[in-house]
Amino acid sequence: MPKALDLRAFVMRARVIKLYRQALRLACRAPPHARDELKGTIRFEIEKYRYLDDRQKIRFLISEGLQRLKVLDEMLDMQGLGKL
Repeated sequence: MPKALDLRAFVMRARVIKLYRQALRLACRAPPHARDELKGTIRFEIEKYRYLDDRQKIRFLISEGLQRLKVLDEMLDMQGLGKL
């Protein structure tokens, strides 16, 4: 049976899932030849820390992920692959 989450863990999990969805949506804007590789990289990065319990480290990784998404978003905008 899965371990029950306390409120903080539940909220943290929701933030990770939100980040994952944002990343996948952003990957759909990438050039067609790069989409699959980008989606695979996103999934790998999420799965790599799937069982991490250190909340401070998780918060850091979420922050880093958001920053990386911002940079990728700006790169896609500069290439003319604007928002959907």
